[in-house]
Amino acid sequence: MPVSEPDGPVRPVAAAVARYAGLAGAVLLAVAGWLGGALPGAPDNTSLPEIWRAPYGPVVLGCWLVGTALLVGAWWSLRWGAPSTRWAYLTAGLWLLPLLAAPPLGSRDVYSYACQGWSWTHGADPYRVGVAAAGCPWTDTVSPIWRDTPAPYGPVFVLLAGLAVLLGGGLTGAVVLLRVLAVAGVLLAALCLPGLAGAVGVPARRAAWLALACPLVGVHLVAGAHNDAVGLGLLLFGLLVLVRRPGKPPTLLLAGVLLGLAVAVKAFAVVVLPFAALAAVLGRYTVRALLRDAGWLAGGVVATLAVTSLAAGLGLGWVAGLAHSGESQQWTSPPTAVGFVIDYVGGLFGREPHAVPVVRVVALALLAVLLLMLWWRAWTDLRRLGDVRQRVARLAAARPRVALAGAGLALAATVLLAPVFHPWYAAWPLALLAVATLSVARAVWFVAPCAVASCLTLPDGSNLARFTKAPGAIVMTGIVVAVVVWAIRVGLARRAR
Repeated sequence: MPVSEPDGPVRPVAAAVARYAGLAGAVLLAVAGWLGGALPGAPDNTSLPEIWRAPYGPVVLGCWLVGTALLVGAWWSLRWGAPSTRWAYLTAGLWLLPLLAAPPLGSRDVYSYACQGWSWTHGADPYRVGVAAAGCPWTDTVSPIWRDTPAPYGPVFVLLAGLAVLLGGGLTGAVVLLRVLAVAGVLLAALCLPGLAGAVGVPARRAAWLALACPLVGVHLVAGAHNDAVGLGLLLFGLLVLVRRPGKPPTLLLAGVLLGLAVAVKAFAVVVLPFAALAAVLGRYTVRALLRDAGWLAGGVVATLAVTSLAAGLGLGWVAGLAHSGESQQWTSPPTAVGFVIDYVGGLFGREPHAVPVVRVVALALLAVLLLMLWWRAWTDLRRLGDVRQRVARLAAARPRVALAGAGLALAATVLLAPVFHPWYAAWPLALLAVATLSVARAVWFVAPCAVASCLTLPDGSNLARFTKAPGAIVMTGIVVAVVVWAIRVGLARRAR
């Protein structure tokens, strides 16, 4: 794929090649979906040979691999930025058209959503019982691992899933409406990106391209109809409200409601709230100002969570449901991969350490420390900015940049250190870092992992991690070790200065 120049205009030929190569890739992915995607009656294949021997197996795999390569390559080739913001929106929309016409791709989670909505509308508590025990008539369409697992999503999404089931009149109608919700979430995010990027000083053409043209958005958020699309759209909307009018009580309450809705869709959005509190402050950053402005924001969040929990009639059961989200074990989660490798090493000496649960707990403790460090760094940076005499424009851009960058890094740390990682999770930090990263060179460090994550699934929802457990765990552990060594060396170098 052609590559645009980092600091110059994108060549028209390069842009045209990228646009139509990506479109060809999206068409091939849609073809793979119809021939072997996550259709309701498709079998749950447990090995690559079974997928290969399935009807149209070679064609499905060929279309999927080539289509993914074209789509990822086209996105990567313009990582420095599209020719214009309008061009970025039009191209991302063009790529979505074939995927909108495809069946669910890359995951069977949308069937879980439909069954959870059915369970709620028929009087069952989706936070206490799995969809099989609730008697959902579409249980066979759900991946076996999730049939007996309570819902790990917030009350807002359970309400939306229930509404989709009631209005859809059946499985197909419910899936279509859930995809409509996902598209609405992506559109909401798209509307917020220019405002957030402009507040920070990042070119909107680059932010829009990175956040919207990423294959994770088309394949997983739209075609896969993941609820992350709704949560991400609400999150960006809430942050945009804060960035536009900080310090105003009505605005802070509205932003709190939007952020509360995002948390009530996908709970890990909660890590953004401390950084949103920083964006809420108007004037000098003092503890008093933080408590004053963040108090209004927190009031909106808490009220929203309370109202939606009561509206669903399920109380706080959704908090307990989060504990079941870690039942899947795949090497794509760095803590899980490290636990696998420890178990492999223990097996060589005749021992069974069962290290995965322990490493996951350690990772969560490390995450808590990292989140505190990231927030404290953002707080001190903002206080320093307020104490130094600067041009107003520079200070106005620095405030949202520090808050949004901190929120993006917090989401990235949460995604990487969580017990489970699914490719579409990466869309959350990608969107925030795309609007908060000034340096195009620094953008590569979070763009590259998203490109890799885009290649981890097959059209029927099979995760390649299922077929590469041992080698994947070893490679991931090697990356973890390399990152730890690099971080230690950087820390020692800074202390030596």
